[in-house]
Amino acid sequence: MIALIDYGSGNLRSVDNALRSKGAQVEILADPAHLERADAVVLPGVGAFGDCVQQIRQRGFWEPLQRWIGEDRPFLGICVGYQVLFEGSEEAPDVAGMGFFKGQVRKFDAPGLKVPQIGWNSLELTVPGHPLWRGLPEKPHVFFVHSFYPKPAASNEVIASCEYGTSFAAAAARGRVAGVQFHPEKSQAVGLGILRNFLHSQTPA
Repeated sequence: MIALIDYGSGNLRSVDNALRSKGAQVEILADPAHLERADAVVLPGVGAFGDCVQQIRQRGFWEPLQRWIGEDRPFLGICVGYQVLFEGSEEAPDVAGMGFFKGQVRKFDAPGLKVPQIGWNSLELTVPGHPLWRGLPEKPHVFFVHSFYPKPAASNEVIASCEYGTSFAAAAARGRVAGVQFHPEKSQAVGLGILRNFLHSQTPA
């Protein structure tokens, strides 16, 4: 069972539909007490870093999710659900993230480009053999909506990068915990392929 975390925000329905289209049994989980019956977790996210952290904490998911990722259990964070895996964000300087990945979330400084980045962009697969990328084209196009981007301290945890005024970590992973800045549920066949790969990948990279 895939636990899709409901903390009061996030693009739940479209992520739910995308996962189910790939054969997943999905439960939208609003009670952290039920987390242990899951085989994998997906944390979606739209909106602001600080609001996301606050809602996850208020609904009692923060510590259970930290234990989950600390035990190297299958986890996929999407957009802000990826950003909260880092230590903090310029968007909410006084709010701490989970700190699974060392590093901070930065605001785009992209003269001549619109911020937020809204639309399609191509990925540079810096770890092309990573299980999430199985069967994808060499430079897959995915859909982004964001004004901030994570900057991991460990470059070897970056599994895909992207250019938008600067090079940024479009995806990072360690073991069975991964996050993507783009929206796979909005990225058509490529995004569905990534979700399929996540569902079928149960071993460390």
